[in-house]
Amino acid sequence: MAPRLAPEIPASEEYLALRIAAGLSAMSPEGAAVGLPASWYSVCVRDGDALIGMGRVVGDGGLFLWVVDIAVAPSWQGQGWGRRIMQALMDEVHARACPRTMVGLIADGTADQLYAKFGFRRVDPASQGMLLRL
Repeated sequence: MAPRLAPEIPASEEYLALRIAAGLSAMSPEGAAVGLPASWYSVCVRDGDALIGMGRVVGDGGLFLWVVDIAVAPSWQGQGWGRRIMQALMDEVHARACPRTMVGLIADGTADQLYAKFGFRRVDPASQGMLLRL
């Protein structure tokens, strides 16, 4: 059976594990327990019961949204799952977000090439992304 993509919030443990497996930074179990249920929208890709991909949108739903946690397990990368995850997230953003909502993300590595296909553009040099990690 082929993997399936569906609206779903991942469980904390599998979320934390997939972030690490996909090369994203580690997050805390405490943060995952609080943050995941507060997702504005979330999708998971599962092969059977195994989480092999995910993506979330977080924010206030009216003024600002952020695309986060786009992750695909290494053995499934290069098969278009990242694009499918982004498509599902952006379909929901276009369907539910208010007019003029600012939708942002931080692109790691060469991920900007994927995000550009969905209309995202660099903001530098006029603006610079900034991050504070606690």
